[in-house]
Amino acid sequence: MQKITPSLWFDMNAEEAMNYYVNVFKNSKIIHIEKYPDESLDEHFKGMAGKVINGEFELDGMRFICLDGGPIFKFNEAVSFTVTCKDQEEVDYYWEKLSAVPEAEQCGWCKDKFGVSWQIVPTRLGELLNDPDKEKANRAMQAMMKMHKLDVVELERAFEGDGAAS
Repeated sequence: MQKITPSLWFDMNAEEAMNYYVNVFKNSKIIHIEKYPDESLDEHFKGMAGKVINGEFELDGMRFICLDGGPIFKFNEAVSFTVTCKDQEEVDYYWEKLSAVPEAEQCGWCKDKFGVSWQIVPTRLGELLNDPDKEKANRAMQAMMKMHKLDVVELERAFEGDGAAS
């Protein structure tokens, strides 16, 4: 069992988000959905009948919980989830599925249609940025800073000194 579990507060679309995420990530599933009771039972539930009071789902082995809490709190870039990708094909797949707000894209970060921020990062990036040759690593960093979706080929070109990413 996972000791720390991220909890996501959605406005009124937690169930839609859970269904979306389990379709994006392989080896994923909805574990449990508990819905708000009939609003006539308690005035605190006004307008919430049938919405998610407690949802639990798993994305590729990582558990999350969520709820529909209304518009009081919003997601922001202060918290993001990093998806480590083995290659450009995987970066492209997750970027296409998760990036829905072009103006929020920078350095491999994107925001999905629910407002959740993601970092879509190829494992090769860490190798390039942590290379003992600091000049090469810096060129890769400078190239990354100019990108929206990360491009492994362009990062490697910059690393080798074959031109900066566009």
